[in-house]
Amino acid sequence: MKIAIGSDKSGFSAKEAIRAYLTEAGVEFDDLGTVTLDEVHPYYEVASRVAPLVQDGTYDRAVLICGTGAGMSVVANKFKGVHAVACEGVYSAKMARAINNAKVLCMGGWIVGPEMAVEMVKTFLATDWCQDLEDWRAENMHKFAGKVAAIEDACYGK
Repeated sequence: MKIAIGSDKSGFSAKEAIRAYLTEAGVEFDDLGTVTLDEVHPYYEVASRVAPLVQDGTYDRAVLICGTGAGMSVVANKFKGVHAVACEGVYSAKMARAINNAKVLCMGGWIVGPEMAVEMVKTFLATDWCQDLEDWRAENMHKFAGKVAAIEDACYGK
């Protein structure tokens, strides 16, 4: 699995903790956002750099951190099929994958501390779509996936 990470200034310390974890865990990743506080990139620039690379399959998943997670998720979701979710805890990060098949985890550096950010990333990366769901719910998720794709097609075109 290849991961992209990125942050603006507000998410920098959480991103650095995630970066250290991914390095230690041997996860392949690229940092495509603010790399030093001497060269800060705004959330919309980072998200619009990362999301198309998730969309085209260059990266399997991504983690984006801004002040609240909302700005990154709004921009990343402008790219068809990306499915970015702003989360504030481990459970929501797990459910973003299990239920929504999210490819991008967004979080807020003003909301989530670096240690929690790492735990969220661990869970997000370890969870597959429909993992640990009841059979009936997993069946519905598979049925709903086509309906969500049709909504995207209607909004973005095929």
